[in-house]
Amino acid sequence: EDRSDGVRPNIVARSEAAEPSFTLPPGAYVATVTYGFASAARRVVMAGQPAAEQLKVSAGALKLSGAIGDVKIAPADLAFSVFVPIGTNSEGRLVRSGVKAGELIRLPEGTYHVVSTYGESNAIQRADLKVENGKVTDATLNHRAATVTLKLVAAAGAEAFAGTAFSVLTPGGDTIREAIGAFPQVTLAEGDYVLIARHDGQVYTREFKVESGLNRDVEVIAKAG
Repeated sequence: EDRSDGVRPNIVARSEAAEPSFTLPPGAYVATVTYGFASAARRVVMAGQPAAEQLKVSAGALKLSGAIGDVKIAPADLAFSVFVPIGTNSEGRLVRSGVKAGELIRLPEGTYHVVSTYGESNAIQRADLKVENGKVTDATLNHRAATVTLKLVAAAGAEAFAGTAFSVLTPGGDTIREAIGAFPQVTLAEGDYVLIARHDGQVYTREFKVESGLNRDVEVIAKAG
C-alpha cells in the first residue's frame, strides 16, 4: 500500500519470481525489488486495467577467492568481510562478514573494501574492489603466509610432547596466537616470530621465520638453558 497518513503500510503481495504477476484492486502501491543488498522502488497506480512495470536495480556482484602465489587457498581456510568506505575510513560500514570463497555477494554498484583472513591469526590481506552494474567482479586476494606445525621435542625429529602450551609472539613481544597440544597448526603472515613452549613447569623458547608458501614444522628443543 502507498500510505500518505504516516501509518505503516501493509505488504499486500510478495513473490520471488523473476517476473511476478499480482492481482490488485484499484489504488496506489509501492513496488519494491531486492537483489542481494541492492534494491529499487517505484510508485504504481492501479486503475482497474492491466499494467506492466519494470524496476531497474543498479547492482552487480563480488566473487572472492584467495591464493598464495599460483596456489589457490582452500575455501574452508578463508573468510572475507565486505565494507563500504566512509570518508577516509576504508572500513566505514560493514556490509557482510563471514563471506566464504566462491560465494556470490550481490551488491549495489560502487566501491567496496574487502578484508581477507586466512586462518585464525594475522594472515590478512585487504583490497578496494569496484562493483559494476550488471557484472560480476571476480577477485583473488594474494596472501603472503604459511602454515607451521608447532612441536616441543627432546631432540630434532623426535616425538612431540603432548599437552604443551604454545605462544607465538612478534619480536616486540605482542602475542599473535596461543595453542595447546602435541603439534598444533598455526597459519601466520610471513615474517619473524618468537615461539614459547610451556610443559611440566618448564619454559622453552626459539625464534623462527615464516616464508610465504613454505609450510613446515617448527620444533622447540626441550633442554635446560
